Amino acid sequence: MENTTVVRVKYKDQKKYVFSPTTFTFESFLECVARKFDLPTMDIKVFDESRTEVDQEAFAYLMKQPDVHVLEIDIPEEGTSEDSVSSGSLADAEASSGSDDTVILTPSPRQLKQGEERRLAQMVEDILKGSPGGDKIMNEYARTKYLSDSRRRDLVKILVAHMTNEHGTSPPRHVKEDYALGIISLFPYLADPRSKLGYEHYYNAEDGSGYLAWRIKTLQKEASEGRVKRPRPSQAGGPSVDRDPCKEGNWLSDERQCQEAIALMKHTADESVVKEKMRLTLVYRQKILRDTDKSTDILSIFPRFMDIPGLIEQDFALLFGDSTSAKLMEKWSTNIKPKVIAQSRGLTQTADLQDLIQNALATEVEEGWDSDMSSILLLVHLLPPSNPGRKRPGKISAHRACDHVVKFIKTGASIQGHLEGITQSVQPYLLAVGPKKSMIQSYFIVVDKQALPCKSSNSLAAFDELFKAHYVFSTTYCHELTNVFTFLQTTIYDIDVEITKVNPRVAELRARMLQ
Repeated sequence: MENTTVVRVKYKDQKKYVFSPTTFTFESFLECVARKFDLPTMDIKVFDESRTEVDQEAFAYLMKQPDVHVLEIDIPEEGTSEDSVSSGSLADAEASSGSDDTVILTPSPRQLKQGEERRLAQMVEDILKGSPGGDKIMNEYARTKYLSDSRRRDLVKILVAHMTNEHGTSPPRHVKEDYALGIISLFPYLADPRSKLGYEHYYNAEDGSGYLAWRIKTLQKEASEGRVKRPRPSQAGGPSVDRDPCKEGNWLSDERQCQEAIALMKHTADESVVKEKMRLTLVYRQKILRDTDKSTDILSIFPRFMDIPGLIEQDFALLFGDSTSAKLMEKWSTNIKPKVIAQSRGLTQTADLQDLIQNALATEVEEGWDSDMSSILLLVHLLPPSNPGRKRPGKISAHRACDHVVKFIKTGASIQGHLEGITQSVQPYLLAVGPKKSMIQSYFIVVDKQALPCKSSNSLAAFDELFKAHYVFSTTYCHELTNVFTFLQTTIYDIDVEITKVNPRVAELRARMLQ
């Protein structure tokens, strides 16, 4: 009876509930009360908390309100209105010995929630209608069902200006939550369906992040030095999480058996034997990866990663299941890629960005990366590197960040020479080999200065393996690509969605893609 209207009636120490599957009319309410207590309908009078008599029109208005209303009924022949005492709550009504006839209208929790959302949506709408530029925000959303970056910034500026004017430069947490909820209540397609509340990218009370919080911080006059900062929770999900295979299996756990399998794999030429022994030693391999003293030797312990394609794919499928493993290949071309291209048109257009958009739309490409790789690099532009902070080197451009996804060398160039040229520790990336970028013959994943062959020369499949390599080798995402990989992790692969902290820009794009 979630949508049932419930009325509590107390009359001469009798307590009964009257309910209707639809909202009461004044007449049906009086009839229900009369039937319950065998009273003459026309002799019942209803009063509100101010002792003003409620007629049919006023009753219809009260029934539409989201808040709990306490009404008082009088039966003239039984006593005067002074014999009844109105109360502000159910507990007060029960405690009032002088109240013989008290009616409490109790909306369901869902009605209360919907009423609060309507109130906050109306608040945001009123603020926008009363602010310069607010009509452009509402018109763009009505036309596109999302807000461009510039319109979103305008929205945040308008609301924060109103918030700080009403509540000061340090508004309470509940106020910021109200404004954030008001945004997604007025603009439901801006809600992030993968987050707990849907509005964390506008305000996340757990760590004080989000667009509203960030805007407030830029307006605060006080110096940040000397303040006691609340520690922020680190990302709990992702490649470095300790995890077991998704299904039970006859994994080798005995040290001697594992060492025998490893020795056999190093010398056999039978790839089917290698793949089976790799499957059996998955749990043992995960144990090594969790040991900081041994994890750096993983490729020397299991060197067949470096000459047999498909082992990364196999480990990932064993960890997460075949359905999760197939998600990028299933979703990208038909669902995500067209939206990435469409969203990229709203960015500031540079020559590099225009080339990527043009190539992403083409069926055949003469110069530059092919269609799939171009669309992946467009995602880097949509989710550029975040500011690393004052203690780290400066923020790099999206164009430079693309170099952390894939590097190109021409056919005939020395792959070993490329590996020897790596002068610092880097996170996994793709190495594309071919006569030109649009005609790649083979892809490799570079890990620990080693080139691991990809199973396919298809650019999307190779990038799929790159993402999976992070989990197979338990390595963190490249800092410049954290936004890109957490987007893929939580939007497409659906891994650790509930426990992974994402940048508000990631949550915003995720909302656009999933609505």
